[in-house]
Amino acid sequence: MTQAHRDQNFTIAFTVDRTPREAFEAVTDVRGWWSQEIEGVTDQVGGEFDYHYKDVHRCRIRVTELVPGRKVTWLVLDNHFDFIDDQSEWKDTEIVFEISGGDGGTEVRFTHVGLVPQYECYDVCSNAWGGYISGSLRDLIDKGEGRPNPKENGNAPDHQDTATALRARRSPQAAGLADAGPSGA
Repeated sequence: MTQAHRDQNFTIAFTVDRTPREAFEAVTDVRGWWSQEIEGVTDQVGGEFDYHYKDVHRCRIRVTELVPGRKVTWLVLDNHFDFIDDQSEWKDTEIVFEISGGDGGTEVRFTHVGLVPQYECYDVCSNAWGGYISGSLRDLIDKGEGRPNPKENGNAPDHQDTATALRARRSPQAAGLADAGPSGA
């Protein structure tokens, strides 16, 4: 990856009126803000977990760093999207949560190192991360309840609607099949 691409990583931040410890605990409660379908270990260095959203997205992630109240880092070991051609876009990227406390509250800064605008998945992924981080994770920290993807067949979070629309624009055939319904009529 060139230096120019490294400088374009997807980053989003927010501040809450909670302690850094509370923010850290929420970040490591991945089932509480990302997906209730997460399987594996999310709160131990070396732990690995699997994420999936229907047949659209699945990935395997390893926890590589945990500094209580300060930082969480994950490494994407494997990834698959059903709406892009280059399946290597997330592989070997890092997802970093930096937490810092101050007079104005606690800031949580999320960076997906390696998710850059040149990638085919960027629009869908940045939109989805925005919903999960600024919406669901923030709510989990601030209000004690996030809005993760539910168990299979539950209602998806609102930000999934935008991701679905973006996928449909990229693949009109997929949108036509989805609109046709199960019978194809």
